[in-house]
Amino acid sequence: MIAVDPTGHKKPVFPRLLDWKQNGQDRELRLLPYPKSGHTQGPPPAIGLPARPKPGLEPRTDEERVALAALQRMTTMMARVQEVEPSLDDPAHFWSRLAAAWRRAEDESDPRMAEIVRQAKTVQTRLRRLEGHLRRVLRRHRELIQLDRVQEMDRASMLWLARQPGGSVAERAGAEQRILSTTRREHFDTLENRVLHSYAILAANVAREWLREHDRARAHERYKLVDRYRRYCRRLARSLAEQGITRAEPGITPNYVLTEDPDYREVRRAWERLLRIERTTDDLWAWQAESWTDFCTLAVILGLERHTEARLLAQYPIVWKPEANRGRWFDHANPLAVFVIESSQRIVEIHSRPKALPTPQARLGAFLWLWIMDIKTSSAGLWLPIWTPHTFTRLNLEQDATEASRALLQTRTSTDHPAIGNALLLTQAHGDPETIVIEKGTIRLHAVALDASGNGLVEGLDAIFDFLTANVVTGQES
Repeated sequence: MIAVDPTGHKKPVFPRLLDWKQNGQDRELRLLPYPKSGHTQGPPPAIGLPARPKPGLEPRTDEERVALAALQRMTTMMARVQEVEPSLDDPAHFWSRLAAAWRRAEDESDPRMAEIVRQAKTVQTRLRRLEGHLRRVLRRHRELIQLDRVQEMDRASMLWLARQPGGSVAERAGAEQRILSTTRREHFDTLENRVLHSYAILAANVAREWLREHDRARAHERYKLVDRYRRYCRRLARSLAEQGITRAEPGITPNYVLTEDPDYREVRRAWERLLRIERTTDDLWAWQAESWTDFCTLAVILGLERHTEARLLAQYPIVWKPEANRGRWFDHANPLAVFVIESSQRIVEIHSRPKALPTPQARLGAFLWLWIMDIKTSSAGLWLPIWTPHTFTRLNLEQDATEASRALLQTRTSTDHPAIGNALLLTQAHGDPETIVIEKGTIRLHAVALDASGNGLVEGLDAIFDFLTANVVTGQES
């Protein structure tokens, strides 16, 4: 998206995270994308970030290993976010269905369903059928052949023969009795076979990435199926290359065969689906910090939904997008969800990326907030900030939690602060889940490092539940 400032210069418009007024002026905080190459001249410049790994990358350097690990974390995180879509089929039980899907993700020995798994089940039969009966065309070639084997001559061949010395055809054929003639040879480098070749390479790379993501599920039949499919696609790609078949580029216009032949048509469609996933992955790589905030928002709501004393009172509709846009798969208004705590008679609202925050709250830079109001007293309410920093390397949780607690304490002690309560910091665990509680003066901050699957998801959701129990369900003082 491009905007034009008053001077006429074009400038990119990035997603708004927060906006507020300061000294009578409008201020805002926007998110910059991660560059695909790992660096950009800006503005502002970005240097030293991991580059988006290419499909099928075998990491050889520390930088490549960091990038590949980041891609795997992103893919796992997006799998949790994408489980929103099937859960929307039953709006009345949306959060319970989503919670059940996330509980299944806690068991890493049960790998998730994905497009490559579906294709391993359905496309391989068609590939084997095509491998044995590749479409071919007969193309004309001119070459010197034995006179008694000549079957066809074109104008160029006859002109060549007319220029040769001699009074008869036999004399013009020379001592070796060869003349230039037209022959037909089988040719396999057709558009449909080039699509087949490109698909085999891409499917093998996507399968390898899926297998890396689910390395702990080696005993599962789904893992074995994808592994067999990867090896078959690699062998098929080598075989096609040996037959002189080149690769098709994305965006080709399908010919008659790719449109009407059942096997080639399904291979083309499977190739296009994987290409769309790769393009989506490029977009998600740039905006994965946005995806992380959405993941944390869902995790907090599931933590409340899990509590027996919390009852969902209302929620804004979640609008699912056909494709991710700048790291986001769904849109919603605020508050996204409203809960009532029946035991303590409190209303809890979840606000993600709220608009027009008061200046002291905006200075904290939290993109996720809980608002708590006591029904009995109808007080102004208490705001709980939740930070969701996204990083490519693991944070020093204690150090960053301490810095966040200082900022929170400074805001709490200022003269113009709104009612701000205790806080939560959610960051990626990078395979090492951890929870730290920092107490400074009148505030308490919970810092939680969690992952999107396995034990990191189990411990992370438990830690979020504990924070919500202590600060939302049983209550806290402002």
